[in-house]
Amino acid sequence: MPAAAPDGAVIPRGQARLTAWVEGRVQGVGFRWWARARALELGLVGWAENLEDGRVRVIAEGAAAACAELLAVLEGADTPGRVIRVTHRWDKPHGGLSGFSER
Repeated sequence: MPAAAPDGAVIPRGQARLTAWVEGRVQGVGFRWWARARALELGLVGWAENLEDGRVRVIAEGAAAACAELLAVLEGADTPGRVIRVTHRWDKPHGGLSGFSER
């Protein structure tokens, strides 16, 4: 049975793909670099990219628990800039990724 996050969301087991959309003042403040560093510390692969509407999208694949931990830090108080809201989606990993980049 998958675990539940503090917000009640279901966290998958095994390997997962997390897509998170981060809203707020998150562009031009080092947010992508910071997210990359946190993801690499957790052993995740993927990327962080600025979107035209001012959000940052973070795609991360790896252990579901590590993806959940990344989500928690994206939602936390110690991010660069000012995060207003993080929405996310869980998927099965697509595979074929290596490293974690800023786009």
